[in-house]
Amino acid sequence: MDPLTPRPHDRHFDLARDSLREVNAALHAPDLEGAVTIDNPAGAHSVAVGLDAPVRVSINGHVGYYAAGMNQQAEVTIDGNAGTGVAENMMSGTVVVRGNASQSAGATAHGGLLVVEGDAAARCGISMKGVDIVVGGDVGHSTAFMAQAGRLVVRGDAGEGLGDSIYETRIYVRGEVASLGADCVAKPMRAEHVEELAGLLKAAGFEDDDPSSYTRYGSARTLYHFTAANKY
Repeated sequence: MDPLTPRPHDRHFDLARDSLREVNAALHAPDLEGAVTIDNPAGAHSVAVGLDAPVRVSINGHVGYYAAGMNQQAEVTIDGNAGTGVAENMMSGTVVVRGNASQSAGATAHGGLLVVEGDAAARCGISMKGVDIVVGGDVGHSTAFMAQAGRLVVRGDAGEGLGDSIYETRIYVRGEVASLGADCVAKPMRAEHVEELAGLLKAAGFEDDDPSSYTRYGSARTLYHFTAANKY
């Protein structure tokens, strides 16, 4: 069969005609497989949330809050901008935003890969717990606040308070950082970090970047231990 010919189990939805409830219910069918196309999302909230199947979902247009939240296994591509909390609490799979993302992109996500090809607003990667996030442009203030595990790559600039109260997440920034948050410091780029960053950039489609042009940031670990000075 020609790869461009739709397979019998591929699905197509149009949110100008189909209800969001109907679309999300179909995406949770136990036998879901193949590819799914969703047209005319028109900024709808909670599109393609809670997926748990190795399917490819293409969303043609802008989405609202929490698109592709709690994703497992699926490859979701948003051909537009995404509202607050895209890929929030993602566990695995891939979510790609071809445009910009609003605040809290990838919040609390445990695994998988989130790619934002444009800019991401404030609190990108807040409390991330193992996800990989690659942002093609800039990120806003308080990015990676209380980030616990995973890797964050910023190809542009970072706003104020980067990595505030960070745990063990590794952050790579190519541009300027307005300010670092509490306990976040610049760290040396050793050979293993250059290799790691090159792999992340390649996975996100930015393999032409020079990893040595990035600065690594992480935890100074001074907040790990209680002291009398911190009791109040």
